[in-house]
Amino acid sequence: MIAIEPHDEGAILPVRAQPGSRKSELRGEQDGALKVAVTRVAEKGKANQAIVAFLSKQLGLRKSQLELISGETSSQKRFLIRGVSVQQLRAAIDDVLVADR
Repeated sequence: MIAIEPHDEGAILPVRAQPGSRKSELRGEQDGALKVAVTRVAEKGKANQAIVAFLSKQLGLRKSQLELISGETSSQKRFLIRGVSVQQLRAAIDDVLVADR
């Protein structure tokens, strides 16, 4: 299960990033984090920008709602998702993961 944490401004989503993939996709849960593959390579923040853009599109969020709060240069990242509860975020992720199967 993805270890989404509550936050005063929304929810914290742990992400396991996989840059340089053949296609951008959500690959389910890995070690308590949402595994996100993006085609952009990990240089000068390009993969992080791609993850924000991809997550916002997949989860129906505005890019401004997502903020990388840790893991800028690591594959283990944490994003603050503003304006959503843990339950809302979990439901949105589950909907996308079920639709992709």
